Amino acid sequence: MAKILVVDDEADLEILIKQKFRQKIRQNEYEFIFALNGRQALEQLEQHKDVDVVLSDINMPEMDGLTLLSKINESNALLKSVIVSAYGDLENIRLAMNRGAFDFVTKLRDFKDLEITIERTLAHVKQIRQTLKALKENDILRMYVDETVLNFMGQKEIESSMFENETLEATVVFIDIVEFTKISETRSPDVVVNLLNEYFDVMVKEIINQKGIVDKFMGDCIMAVFKGEYHCDRAVDACLSIKSKLQELPERLEEGFKPKISIGVNSGEMVSGNIGSCTLRRLDYTVIGDIVNIAARLQAAATVDQILITQQNYNLIKESFSCREVGTISMKNKKDPVVVYEVLS
Repeated sequence: MAKILVVDDEADLEILIKQKFRQKIRQNEYEFIFALNGRQALEQLEQHKDVDVVLSDINMPEMDGLTLLSKINESNALLKSVIVSAYGDLENIRLAMNRGAFDFVTKLRDFKDLEITIERTLAHVKQIRQTLKALKENDILRMYVDETVLNFMGQKEIESSMFENETLEATVVFIDIVEFTKISETRSPDVVVNLLNEYFDVMVKEIINQKGIVDKFMGDCIMAVFKGEYHCDRAVDACLSIKSKLQELPERLEEGFKPKISIGVNSGEMVSGNIGSCTLRRLDYTVIGDIVNIAARLQAAATVDQILITQQNYNLIKESFSCREVGTISMKNKKDPVVVYEVLS
């Protein structure tokens, strides 16, 4: 539901807005809140952090609409404002646009025009938020967040977005290219990097196909996270597909290498957030916790082309995948050995 703040010193406008948009209000598409001037509007914005659009008059007591525009842009550049005024002259339009207004509508002449303008502004806000979300999950931005990028995209919005931490249910996967270190010790840097990127590209495509997120590249290992419905099933599907795709690749005769992998998969509750140094502005949006640690240790215990899961995960996916019990392995900080299974198909 979109939340819209209407700022106007004419009390009758509140009744008129509620009448004209009653259907969208009933259908929970729009929620309107009201203020009689710019000062009250700023108070409302403090109470309602989730306002999407501001509709504001220009001439009001205590604080006019143009001053309000300036203060909104100083505190929240993501919030978009539309000036709704009886003064439709060019000078007022230019002043409003220079103060950061997204659009300008002449008051009470055409409510259809106002409705279209609101919809267009909301679509713009949604697009910006989706972009910020994508950037939040982008490896480059997460690892190298410098002042220039933050200023260009709207520093306060990105910083606010990037410091949101949460606990979530997800599946984490570690996929290691077995014995790739031998290549890195005997071949030129160009050969090593190009070959590794070629293999990573194959792996990443399968992760994305199952709506997974590449959390990070660690040497010759990928850490990926799967969220949402059937996250464990999708993670295992991605792993099986990666295994199959790499097995289909021909041996690189010049390098004497054919890619093989070892994989650890684990599902459960983990903490998601930005980890790193704020001073250096180098942060890694990642997941941490015991579930993640176990996945990494499963990968370390896996042999060539083996996908290992815990018994708990086996119980989640056994009706969809063919698995076999491998036995128990000891893990650091675990009192009892852990029963593990191999996913076969």
